[in-house]
Amino acid sequence: MNAIEKRSMEALQRPSIEDFKNLEKFPLVLVLDNVRSGLNVGSIFRTADAFLLEKILLCGITAQPPHREILKTALGSTESVGWEYFPETTEAVRSLKKEGYLVFAVEQTTGNIWLQDFSPEAGKKYALVLGNEVDGVGDQALALCDGAIEIPQFGTKHSLNVAVAAGIAVWETVRKINDLAR
Repeated sequence: MNAIEKRSMEALQRPSIEDFKNLEKFPLVLVLDNVRSGLNVGSIFRTADAFLLEKILLCGITAQPPHREILKTALGSTESVGWEYFPETTEAVRSLKKEGYLVFAVEQTTGNIWLQDFSPEAGKKYALVLGNEVDGVGDQALALCDGAIEIPQFGTKHSLNVAVAAGIAVWETVRKINDLAR
């Protein structure tokens, strides 16, 4: 069996922050609806950086950089990923829809689309709304969304940490968008 070795940072060929800002991004925005934990927000910034997302919209009580907890888990990604603040999530969703985005809540709802069945269309822009750690996506924001995407779960909790849910939903969405571009 061949030995497995970690690749060095040099071998990974990560772009600089300035180069990252100039790269073409996937047409995907994350909207954080009253996410309480700065640690979760920082983790979501890292996910947005890893998957080359357009930006993050921070709404309501969601902490904003340079919050100490965000910086602890973001590991510098608050410098690479664009972000904006909106006092109300509904305002953010309306703004995105005016810009031509299709907006989907990542939430457990009636009439949901299972994540594996979600089919983004070529040439369209998307936004995923992720909700508060206890209450999920607020009802007013949910009512403005074009639909809801649900991550299948099989255990007793039927609840994922918001940063984990973001990672799963972003990966699957970016993978599908990337497949369309091929």
